[in-house]
Amino acid sequence: MEIILVNFLIINAKNKYVCGIIGFITNNSEASKIAFRCLKNLEYRGYDSCGGASLHEGMIIFKKGVGKIDEVEEKLRLSELPGNVVIYHTRWATHGKVSERNAHPHFDCKKELAIVHNGIIENFLEIKKELEKKGHEFKSETDTEIIAHLIEDMLKEKGNVFDATVSALKLLEGSYALLVLHKGFEGMIAARKGSPLVLGVAENGLFASSDIPSFLEFTRNVVYLKDGDVALLKPDEFRIFNLYEEKWINRQIDTVEWDIEKAKKGEFEHYMLKEICEQVETIKRAIMQDERIINDVVKEMIKARGVFFVGCGTSYHACVAASYIFSKIANMHVNVVLASEFPNFEHFICKDTLVFAVSQSGETYDVLEAVRAARKRNAKVISIVNVMGSTLTNESDKFLLMNAGPEISVVATKTYTAQLALLSLLAYALVGKIDECKDKLNYLWNIIYHLTARSTREKIKELAEKLRNAEHIFCIGRGLQYATAMEASLKIKEVSYIHAEALAGGELKHGTLALIENDVPCIVFVSKENEKEILSNAIEIKSRGGKIIGVASENNKVFDEWIKVPEASIFNPIIQIIPIQLLAYYLAVLRGCDPDKPRNLAKSVTVK
Repeated sequence: MEIILVNFLIINAKNKYVCGIIGFITNNSEASKIAFRCLKNLEYRGYDSCGGASLHEGMIIFKKGVGKIDEVEEKLRLSELPGNVVIYHTRWATHGKVSERNAHPHFDCKKELAIVHNGIIENFLEIKKELEKKGHEFKSETDTEIIAHLIEDMLKEKGNVFDATVSALKLLEGSYALLVLHKGFEGMIAARKGSPLVLGVAENGLFASSDIPSFLEFTRNVVYLKDGDVALLKPDEFRIFNLYEEKWINRQIDTVEWDIEKAKKGEFEHYMLKEICEQVETIKRAIMQDERIINDVVKEMIKARGVFFVGCGTSYHACVAASYIFSKIANMHVNVVLASEFPNFEHFICKDTLVFAVSQSGETYDVLEAVRAARKRNAKVISIVNVMGSTLTNESDKFLLMNAGPEISVVATKTYTAQLALLSLLAYALVGKIDECKDKLNYLWNIIYHLTARSTREKIKELAEKLRNAEHIFCIGRGLQYATAMEASLKIKEVSYIHAEALAGGELKHGTLALIENDVPCIVFVSKENEKEILSNAIEIKSRGGKIIGVASENNKVFDEWIKVPEASIFNPIIQIIPIQLLAYYLAVLRGCDPDKPRNLAKSVTVK
């Protein structure tokens, strides 16, 4: 227990998490009611505190408090802020503890200017000291507050809040997505650098948000802001100035194809379960790619001197599985590196290197840093991502979309299998067998349908009942199944808080066997390719009292529990993980955990 606690403290100290921001400007007085509904859709991005500010009769009105959105709403009625322009924020603490004074929005000295912010300002201490010398007084421990004071300081020279904001942003180092209100300005300012921010263009006004699903019920028309964009928003128009180009520019209005129902739970109790069940369709959508782009990517791989796959968490596990798939199908070696460790391999990178950056959000800080390290060495970068207009798509030479639609649950499920499908497609394309791959993946439809059907879910729930009080669960596989074991252990521990560990079967005797005691559950992933060896490992575990849960196409006498998954050869990683996603889900629910919002985690880690 002590070792686990120490490890947690180290992780928690090193990582800073995402927040959600939403702004809405309209010609009527319903701004706060509409924007608050959007804020609720962003709660997965942070839920330790929240707040909002509006402009009403030339004054800044604000409310903020500690707790989840519904808790703060009950106490303060956030949804009743007056005025036609409002900004909201839901926070995951980065700088400063969880407290009301650290909750957003933040203000200048006179509370005439309000901002909400997602990101991290790396030089905030330096700026804060300079502002304090000029007499500015700070109320919070956050890096965000210095932005408000810096704009206030610039107002003395610039005379208007937009020019003052542009000047202030030029002094900031780090990442930001921010919204600004000022008592002297009947509008809203939105700006981004390195953190996600998108505009929504509706008939009755304009949105600025961290994520498209927040406003999907009101509009599907979006404007993807790029790094350096500073948008000037009025109820019925917007203009965009780019800091890097130092001029006003045009950004086109796009229409997203996501249906609003895909961003809601529908009949499911949790987004996680809904998204697990959506894999029947998302696998198909993942391989609906423009073959010209696929062929261009293949050409880049063939001529490259060294191919690297980088990702974090679930995306990293997809990269590990892909390394086996590329070896088996295309006879190609690819290097797989955790994105956070990639800069340590920088000396291997040159202009002929090809780097694949894999990320659901396209905003993950470590992935973006890996991409920047690669580009510094003139390497080419191709991203595999789920969010069009994300920072990663902007910083890549080419990108492929997973087409998985919005993934609201913090826990990645459908995007993992979409990544596997798309990476498999690339491996087959390398040997001119793209149609064969599509046929085989389309065949999986029936299998996935049965694996996510209500009858299967009920059986997995029964298994979860038996495992709900376990302290440890081990996941074991060989080859492709080792990557599946890694992802399985991650799913279990991140939502149920049961300690889970993955290992390759051959490593069992090199330490982990010492931890096997009576009734310790061990999930064993079996394929026809490794059946003899992995079952031998299962026998070793069972002879020491372990409880064997077999994920296999056929039952075996060594199994205490059997999860039937048909044999799918190279595509086993896609279908064998699905019942374990369900198992993790039901373990979480039965143990009283929220599977959509695991403690200490957020959807994407957008700062260092």
